[in-house]
Amino acid sequence: MMKLRYSPTSPFVRKVLVFADEVGVVDRIDRVNTDVWSTSTDIFKDNPLGKVPALVTNDGVFVGSFACCDYLDRQNGARRLIPDTGAARWRAMQVHGLADGAMEAAVAYVIEALRRPQDYVYQGNLDRQLDKIARAADALEARAGDLAEVDLGSVTTACTLGYLDLRFKEKFDWRARAPKLAAFYAQFAKRPSMQKTAPPPS
Repeated sequence: MMKLRYSPTSPFVRKVLVFADEVGVVDRIDRVNTDVWSTSTDIFKDNPLGKVPALVTNDGVFVGSFACCDYLDRQNGARRLIPDTGAARWRAMQVHGLADGAMEAAVAYVIEALRRPQDYVYQGNLDRQLDKIARAADALEARAGDLAEVDLGSVTTACTLGYLDLRFKEKFDWRARAPKLAAFYAQFAKRPSMQKTAPPPS
């Protein structure tokens, strides 16, 4: 049995859980809810960086969503969602990089806006992160045809868009900006892996 240190609203954790479900190993993961912002958190015993996700396995601890997904992808012998070679790998990795970067920017925005004392919130940083998200949405819209396969790229894109729905409804109308992404997400969000990992309302 593996152990996943997780937060129910983290898009990086959701990415790992959706991926685990899609490769058929989610039932082998014990979830440990972890508030990394609590002064009493023990996350550091599993991840010295103090972040989730952290996947504890018999092969050691994997920190960060990509490392967790890469490990899980090799656990059941089914079709790989991170292709090893060739054009499929390059496509998946390129899409993943864009979506993962947008996810990082979205989380950075939320941390700046909600975790920093209001007197010290820097609007310039918020604007910078929102601009990153918008440019990534444009790039992913241009590559919407690369989202047809269920793989690391499409999983990460879907989890990023889900997080924008959770945290950015009043700040960024990504559907109006990226209608092809909206069509992709409308279908992908129906997958059982997405339904089972929907975060609680913010």
